[in-house]
Formats: sequence, C-alpha cells, structure tokens
Amino acid sequence: MSPAPSAPAGSEQLTVVGIGADGWEGLSGAAQQVLRAAEVVIGGARQLALLPGGECPGERVTWPSPLRPAVPGLLAAHAGRRVCVLASGDPMFHGIGRTLTEVLAESGAGHRPRVLPHPSSVSYACARLGWPVEETEVVTLVGRPVENLARALYDGHRLLVLSAGAGTPAEVAALLRAHGFGPSRMRVLEQLGGEREQLTQGVAAEWDAPADPLNVIALDCVREPGTAPLSTVPGLPDTAYEHDGQLTKRHVRAATLAALAPAPGELLWDIGGGSGSIAIEWLRAHRSCRAVSVERDPVRAERIGRNARTLGVPALHVVHGPAPAALAGLPTPAVFIGGGLTAPGLLDACWEALPPGGRIVANTVTLESEALLADRYRRHGGELVRLAVAHAAPVGGFTGWRQAMPVTQWAAVKPPEDRS
Repeated sequence: MSPAPSAPAGSEQLTVVGIGADGWEGLSGAAQQVLRAAEVVIGGARQLALLPGGECPGERVTWPSPLRPAVPGLLAAHAGRRVCVLASGDPMFHGIGRTLTEVLAESGAGHRPRVLPHPSSVSYACARLGWPVEETEVVTLVGRPVENLARALYDGHRLLVLSAGAGTPAEVAALLRAHGFGPSRMRVLEQLGGEREQLTQGVAAEWDAPADPLNVIALDCVREPGTAPLSTVPGLPDTAYEHDGQLTKRHVRAATLAALAPAPGELLWDIGGGSGSIAIEWLRAHRSCRAVSVERDPVRAERIGRNARTLGVPALHVVHGPAPAALAGLPTPAVFIGGGLTAPGLLDACWEALPPGGRIVANTVTLESEALLADRYRRHGGELVRLAVAHAAPVGGFTGWRQAMPVTQWAAVKPPEDRS
C-alpha cells in the first residue's frame, strides 16, 4: 500500500482573511489580530497595499501567476510559520479560500484553513441596489471568457457580473449589443465599501464610460424587439444554431435531453457532434455540467465551438477526431450518439465506458443504424422509440402536414449487474 500524500508543512497555521476596499479599518478585531501575528502574509499586490506597515510586520509575498500550481510550493516554503492569506471580500465566494481548501484536501491534510470572511462585493452591491441577495444571479468573469454571460441573458432578468478588471464593462456592453440586449441598463459599482466608492450608469447600446479596475456590474436585461427569446429548458429554436443541416432538430432535441437527464456536475460525451446542439443544451442545464463533443469533420468542429460561445457555454470541449478512438480514457456517466453509429466497435465502446447507472441515448434515421439499435435493445433493454414530427405547410391554397424523417431512439441505463 502506497503512503498517503503528506500535508503541506505548516498548513495547520494557515488563516485566510477577507479584506475590502475599506482596507485595514474595515477588518474585524479578530482579523487584525491574525494579521499582526502573521509571520508571512500572502496576497495580491492590491490587497497587500491595503495593509499598514507598522501594524503588520510579517514578510509579504505576492501571488505568482498561474496561482493554483504555486500553492503547494508556497505553503511548503513557509513550513512552521504562521501564514495569513489575504483575499478580496468573502474568500469562499469565487475566491482563494476554495483553492486552498481543495489543495489541502488533495494533499490529505485532514483539515481546512481558518477563514475570516469580509462582506463580498455581491453583498455590498445588493445592499446599494436594494436587490435580495438570494434572488440575484451572479456571473463571474474573473479568469473566464465574457461569453459565459450570454447564457444568463433573458428579458426582464437582472444579474450581477463580477469583473475581471477595468475593461470588463465595455466587453459586457459589446456582448449585450451583439446578442440583441442593447437597451439593457448597466450600473457599474466601483470600489464598493471604500472611500472612493461610486456608481456609473447607462445603457449597453451607448456605453463608453471608463471604469475602475475594482468593479461589479449590475444588469437589468432588456431584449430588443425582434430578438428571438431563448428558453431555460432544452429545445432552443433551430435558428439559434449555425449549421449545415447536421442538427438534431428542436423537438427531437428536447426529447433527447429529457432521456439523457443532465444533472449538476455530470459529464456528457456527444459523439458525432454535428452542430453541437445536444452538448450545448446539456451545458445550459446547469453551470457545473461538463461536455465533450466529438466531431471528425474539422469545419463542423469549428462550428460547434462558435455555437457554444454564442449560446453562453464556451467551456464545451470539442475533440476533432473519429470515435471511438478519440474517446480513449474518458470516463462518463452519459453518452449521446448522434452520428457514426455504424463505426466498428462504437456502440460497444460507449457501453463499456459507462459506469453502473450511466445513461446512453442514440438517435438514427437510417435502417442500417436502426438495426444496430434494435440489437442493443434486445441485449441491454431500455427504451426503443420512434419520434415523428410533422409541420403544417401550404398545400395549394390549403394547409397540410409535412412529415420530417422519423427518428429511432434507443435510451438505456446500465444496470449494476451488467457484465456484457
């Protein structure tokens, strides 16, 4: 048996202190006492500059970049010393507190750092705006692409955006304009809680105001007339996607996502991605969902990436290559096969990759692939259904039904006792 990894030396003396724009004066007595006693204070340059030299004599260390890989080494370098880490606002709200907690857990430390939080920028912003914190959606753009915001844009919706810096408000305004939300009201709250606190407001369509690097953006979303609304549930309009015809159509897509049953934190393999619609709407189901879309055609693979960014889920991982070879080593609780069913070994490889309780859904419109699904239905059970959709269309001076190609769908859950 291999020994458990050792905890970073001295990590039991680690305290994380949240600090606001009001600096030293805004800290509690307990937080000030910790900082006075600290032998080492680690933080960002802006945070460290808020500390008075006479009150905090400990050695000051600025975080390197990238931050997370450096954490274990920094803790080890200061083994046996009282270490205090400075964080903006609440360290456990999109802050360094989470990173330190995860690093200690990975090391087998068996304990967490002591955390002394300060009011977060969200708490301050909601207090200034009169918004209930529990009803306010928050999107962070710190270290994340601005396209993440697109997923949260709904007419009449209000949300707070955590900025990455002075340029974020302009980026947000540009994204709002590009998505048909130019009339949205923007309020930029700067230096919240500090002496230089101020609010700047306007509309996205005309936004050109400079901003302080320390800011939070409040949005009251207003959709322009003629901009198509997007739902929070699967089955977005087909026109929401750029495609070349390789698209799981809206009604079949909604039924497919219902069979896949996305849950928070789960990973989906989307095989034969086409336009990426299944993976994209899986990701839109919850912010913690993850997906890999496999597409062998390079033009379509690039298109999947564009669709993902447009629809607010830029974290979609697109793999350019054939299945099942491109899937080697990727465990997953859910698989969707929208193309390539006749590739040798594909269905078996996907079934074997599923853990007990994992789900597989496969769609086809061809007789050859339908025969394969019928065989898997006999071997593994599940549901085998045919989905038929017809649309009203002109027939001379009248109206009739135009039938789309029926889709055969096999959906199954791998049982615990399955050994096939």
